[in-house]
Amino acid sequence: MVGGAMEPLFFFSYARRDQLAGSTFVDQFFSDLKDELARLEPAVGPAGLGYRDTERLRVGDDWERQLSDNVASCRTLVALYSPAYFASPYCGKEWTAFDERMCRHQELTGRSVPALIPVLWEPLPEGLPSRVLRIQYVQRDMGEAYAAGGLRSLLRADPYGPEYLRIVRKIAERVREAAGQFLGELPKLELGAVQGCFPLSGEQPSPVRPGMVRLFVAAGRARESGGSSPDGTEPAARVPGGGWYGSQPWDWAPYHPPSVPSLVVGAQRAITRAGHITTLDEIGPGLAVDLDRARENNQVSVLLVDPWAARQEPYREALREFDDQNHPVTGVLVPAGTGDPPDGPARDRLWGGVRAVFPRNWLHRSGPEPLFRVRVTRERFESELLRTVTVAQNRLLDEVDEGEDGDPEAIRASFGLGPGARALPGLAIPARPAPRAHPGPVTATPPDDEAPSRGDSA
Repeated sequence: MVGGAMEPLFFFSYARRDQLAGSTFVDQFFSDLKDELARLEPAVGPAGLGYRDTERLRVGDDWERQLSDNVASCRTLVALYSPAYFASPYCGKEWTAFDERMCRHQELTGRSVPALIPVLWEPLPEGLPSRVLRIQYVQRDMGEAYAAGGLRSLLRADPYGPEYLRIVRKIAERVREAAGQFLGELPKLELGAVQGCFPLSGEQPSPVRPGMVRLFVAAGRARESGGSSPDGTEPAARVPGGGWYGSQPWDWAPYHPPSVPSLVVGAQRAITRAGHITTLDEIGPGLAVDLDRARENNQVSVLLVDPWAARQEPYREALREFDDQNHPVTGVLVPAGTGDPPDGPARDRLWGGVRAVFPRNWLHRSGPEPLFRVRVTRERFESELLRTVTVAQNRLLDEVDEGEDGDPEAIRASFGLGPGARALPGLAIPARPAPRAHPGPVTATPPDDEAPSRGDSA
């Protein structure tokens, strides 16, 4: 009996993509699970039954603090297992933090509390981490239909059918039993700092979907002589051939000494290795039109922005306009270069300038699955880039699922997801875009792993 417990009986951990793809099913299961728990534990009030972010978060709340506190204190965690769940970085943080909480409790008390309760929502991908597989997620008395297709398939077949309701009762009984064993709370938890044990495939949050990724760059050029500007707003190493910059924006190499000819070349190599096609443009006055056109053509975009150049023309106005608008399938990466000031007033001026250019996006930089990523280090650049591409692609597909404009079959085919999917050509990285008065698209060239380095190219 757990009636009267102060903390919610369960924390509802689910993937945003599952919610968007079938919100009525996710909503119904959450509601039905609470109803069944209310029947089993009539003394527990509605607020004590289950925690779900969309029900509790209000305008102005610190969402990460609230999620952290509830993962650290809720009696159990009900995890909606699906391919999207194991592709979500933030679901990985919630799962890992709760699993570590159970391990900590066992170390301190000698008692194991099975408070992480998986719910098979959809058939799972292969290659789940061994840490996940050690927790049984299907039991024999749940039936073959559940084991084969998951709870979502039972809901779709018969939303209030006896088989679905039987599974809900079993899950509620598991929650009640585990909640009664009083798992110890975590004294302090910062979910943002948790290194989740998934997404799968290393750092990439989901299986690769081939598609077009448009890269746009805003970066400085080398000056004729060294030395920083008097107010400290420019780096000192804008010397041709010897620093972080070259004669063109795509020569920008913030991680010095550069491990690849430039950041742009490294980005395109990573994207094409992942199976996508890339194009390259310089950010200019027509940025918003270019991004809208890319979206209409079922393409995602990524802006690579030099923090030193963001608040200077010709980029500042275009980036401010971008920030004022809604571009849901466009990501932004702002690297923290190895030559940037590590602390002090110069650092504050640098990142304060970025914040002034992107005030709206800055507020959402640490949200779940953000498309705006700042202070990206050399070690994290490739993983953050590929994660951004995948999040943008997921949102593009969400628009299809929600019935927005566009040909769903054509979009799915272009991502290799359905009948008519076409093979995409392998592409490698151009040595550099051709100089142009007004930025225009530059498409990647055929692969050549033995291409000369930047210093040897024409």
